[in-house]
Order: sequence, then C-alpha cells, then structure tokens
Amino acid sequence: MKVVIAGSSGLIGTALVAALRRDGHQVSRLVRRAAAAPDEFTWDPARAQLDERALRGADAAVNLCGANIGARRWSGDYKQSLRDSRITPTDVLATAVAAAGVPTLVNASGAHYYGGDTGDAVVDETAPAGTGFLATLCRDWEAATTPAGSAGVRTVLVRSAVVLARNGGMLNMLHPLYWLGLGGRLGSGRQYMPWISLDDEIGAIVFALTHATVSGPINAVGPAPVTNAEFTRALGRAMHRPTPFVVPGFAMRALVGEFADEAILRGPRAIPAALEHAGFVFRHPTIGAALAAVVGDR
Repeated sequence: MKVVIAGSSGLIGTALVAALRRDGHQVSRLVRRAAAAPDEFTWDPARAQLDERALRGADAAVNLCGANIGARRWSGDYKQSLRDSRITPTDVLATAVAAAGVPTLVNASGAHYYGGDTGDAVVDETAPAGTGFLATLCRDWEAATTPAGSAGVRTVLVRSAVVLARNGGMLNMLHPLYWLGLGGRLGSGRQYMPWISLDDEIGAIVFALTHATVSGPINAVGPAPVTNAEFTRALGRAMHRPTPFVVPGFAMRALVGEFADEAILRGPRAIPAALEHAGFVFRHPTIGAALAAVVGDR
C-alpha cells in the first residue's frame, strides 16, 4: 500500500511510519515546513494548501494531527488551539482525499468522545457523544471527515485511549514519581481510565488500513477496562514500588484546572467492540500485560 500520513512526528506517528515500512508499505509524510526528504510533502492546513503530488496514487491517508491536550493548563486560547489543530487539518485533508479519489481515510479521535462521566456503564461504538469540552471536540473532529465520507471514501475514526509507551506519553511523566515511591491514586480512584499499549494502538491502525470491512468509529482501547485505582496498583506492581498516596480531587483541580475534571477524575468505561468483532487480536489484553511490556526492565 501507499499510505500518506499527517502528524507523523509524534509518538504514534513515528511508530506507525516504522511499522508500515517494516511491513513493506510505502509511506509519505505531510510536513508543515519545506520538504527536506523524498518521502515528504509540504502542506499548510491553516491556508488549505496541500502539495497536489502528495495524494497521487495513494491507497490511504492517516490523520494524526492534534496538539497535546495535557501539555499545559487550559485557557480559552489553548482550548481553541486544541480545536484548530484537529478540526482544520482534518477538514483540509478529508477534502483533498475526496478530490484525489483516495479510497481510505483513517482519522484520529479520542475515547473521551463518550464524555467523562459514564460511571460503571460499559460504552461501545454505538454509544452517543457525551458532554463537555473533550466530547464536543471529538464529535466535531470526527464531523470534519464528512467531505471524505460523502465522497464514498472508507473512513475509520480511531477513538484512542491513553497510549502506554516505553518512551513517551503519560508513563514518561509517571515513571519518576513511582520510582521514588510517590505513586498513588487520583481522586476517588473509582473513575475509569481507558488505556492501550502503543503496540496495540499501532496494530489497530494498521488493521484498519488493511481490512476493507472496517469502517466508522473504532475504540482503540484495551479490552479489559480498569479504574484509576486498579491502574495505580498495576503500575506499582510492574515497577515493584508501593503506591501509598492519594491526590485529592481538589488538588488536581488546583494543579491542572478544567483538564482534571475532563480527563483525569472522570473517564468512560469504553470497550473495543468493533475491533474485536472484526477479528483484531490484542497483544496486550490486560493492563498488567501492557505495563509489563512497557515498564519492565526499564
């Protein structure tokens, strides 16, 4: 396959490029600077500009664009940046994919599509969008793929959980604290915390690219949901460290503001029903297996 990737420089994009090339696929990357390598094509989504050669003959496009939702405290300006960094590039790419006749678009989204307050209720891809900033962001992000879907492009919406990786992501921040024995649950610990290993995140995207029957939303989440308290104990076991502490909800709110209620102190109990129905097999089906793979012997 010839696959064009937007957002290839991040944690997931870098791993996806490597995996696709390892499997013998041809990969091109969209970059927001002057192209400096044979596999690069320049685009400027803010100006709706895309090198017309980029999608020529492509079998699929993958869109992973989006500023890090937890990189800084949310201000009005930063929340707008989170929207602009997702919705505008998605609309530009989806429109270009439709015009170029690319048959498949795989677009990133998030498990917080379902909102942060689903309690113990299990949610799969048939559940409606939730409420709150992140749920609305994910809904509008997915809606921006409409130009592709309306043109008959097979469109897959990857609603990703927190990605657990050896080098990068959330575990990079938690590892030093847990290593010092300062790990602990956040708030009540009863809130669900969707997770997926980096290997399975990449596996799910490749599966979506290579299986023509997969379409619409897919939950890229581990098949065994855990609460924050269960995650905390599992990470402590994987690192052979105690997890005696509790960070109260009010302290999290004081530290990171609105993000705490949206993504830390609440979370959906999401399951990967569509992926499993399509035959996808997880390499790391439990939080213990995922953490052993990414934390062990670190």
